[in-house]
Amino acid sequence: MSESTRYRGQVQHRLGVVGRYTLLVAMAVLSLAPLVWMLLSAFKPGAEIITDPFRFRVTTMTLDNFRTMLETVPLELGFRNTAIVVLAKGMLTMVFCPLAGFAFAKYEFPGKRLLFGTVLITLMLPTLVLLVPLLLEMSELGWVNSFPALILPGAVDAFGVFWMRQIVAAIPNELLDAGRVDGCGDLRLFYNVVLPVIRPGLAALAVLTFINIYNDFVWPVVVATDPEYQTLQVMLSTLSQRITTNQLGADWASVWGQLLAASTVAAIPVFVIFVLLQRHLIKGVMAGSLKG
Repeated sequence: MSESTRYRGQVQHRLGVVGRYTLLVAMAVLSLAPLVWMLLSAFKPGAEIITDPFRFRVTTMTLDNFRTMLETVPLELGFRNTAIVVLAKGMLTMVFCPLAGFAFAKYEFPGKRLLFGTVLITLMLPTLVLLVPLLLEMSELGWVNSFPALILPGAVDAFGVFWMRQIVAAIPNELLDAGRVDGCGDLRLFYNVVLPVIRPGLAALAVLTFINIYNDFVWPVVVATDPEYQTLQVMLSTLSQRITTNQLGADWASVWGQLLAASTVAAIPVFVIFVLLQRHLIKGVMAGSLKG
């Protein structure tokens, strides 16, 4: 290979790297711009949000939007209900999805392929298709406007089972056979041998499960019409009505400011969880995408 050919190859490689990074930076800016605007606008007076939405001045920043919103809207109730649902539903997901994935990956039993195929089919069903049957079921059980209705449906979801099945399938059978030789039963084999190996996949499932449950809106808004059981996302959807009802003379400018303030507060847990666990999420995604 001549010197000129090698030089052109190096230039093309560097241009390709620069192009990829430029594209990634542009995508990051497009993704973060709305969030940054929301955060900065939450500290602006309501009138400025309407009249000059893209100008931010430090001298006019205020906490009035947060203070007024927290005084009139029971946002702590939404956080409490969401925390209960996230903890209970997330615990069920993290216990039963790995067990089901372990069974589908490493055991043979009658109807295994049919059952797993049924699980995969449910992934293709839109959520709206399941709303009416689930709501009728909750009504028959007397669980409408209750935490069991918010927690149990979808706690062991098809994605979690499929994800953990893919993670567990990558574990060598020889490792499991060695555990059986040492006298491990099924549950002990899962706890002592499988769990330590699939920790990255479990961490990724935990992050995805938290985000999914925390941001869930459609099912809670259908099954929890009582304000006592409304989750944070449902409460945010009715925030403008609550503000105009509880604050006499509130104009749309102040409503917008408080809406942005409430959305900023609601986004904090997701941001914190993602920042703290992003390394585990990436490792888990890579572990689930490779089968060796």
